[in-house]
Amino acid sequence: MNLADKITWSRIILAPVFFTVYFLPEWFSPKFDGLEVWFVAALWIIAVIAEFTDMFDGMAARKRDEVSDFGKFFDPFADTIMQITGFLCFVKDGIFPAFLFLVVIYREFGILFIRNLMLKKGIAMGARMSGKVKTVAYISAGAVALLYSSLTRLSAVVSVQPVIKIAAVAAFTISVIISVISFFDYLSVYRAANRE
Repeated sequence: MNLADKITWSRIILAPVFFTVYFLPEWFSPKFDGLEVWFVAALWIIAVIAEFTDMFDGMAARKRDEVSDFGKFFDPFADTIMQITGFLCFVKDGIFPAFLFLVVIYREFGILFIRNLMLKKGIAMGARMSGKVKTVAYISAGAVALLYSSLTRLSAVVSVQPVIKIAAVAAFTISVIISVISFFDYLSVYRAANRE
């Protein structure tokens, strides 16, 4: 694995760490009561580091001329692992509607299937612009959801808190719509390759 792939790998490691930190206070309550601020801070640090690694792995690959077919698969795979993990946490807390989460799961498996079909044709399908827009939408929705979760965990009584939850649900809805559009974009590429 080159440097870019190692940076990408860190997201796969961070995903279960995020999940564990998210639920640790619940699993060991009341042992961790009063430490909520530290868990909230840790969640934000993990999320920010994960997003920075997503930026740095691509920069490292291009700068070191190490762009590879493996990296084209590994990078979106790591993104999906991190995103699905965060989304699952938000589903459990009632911030991300479960039926929308199911659409995300179906979309990601669909993309995996399309990439495998393309690979059989000898084509390593990297991330398309629609996929990058989808990722930005996922990150934005996740950030709003984490903000709401953080305020709830800190028992911060903020008048805009219900609005933040509505904004998170709206952001997730928009991101899922974008993800479905992105799926059909990838599907059109496969169909074009199939015709050729």
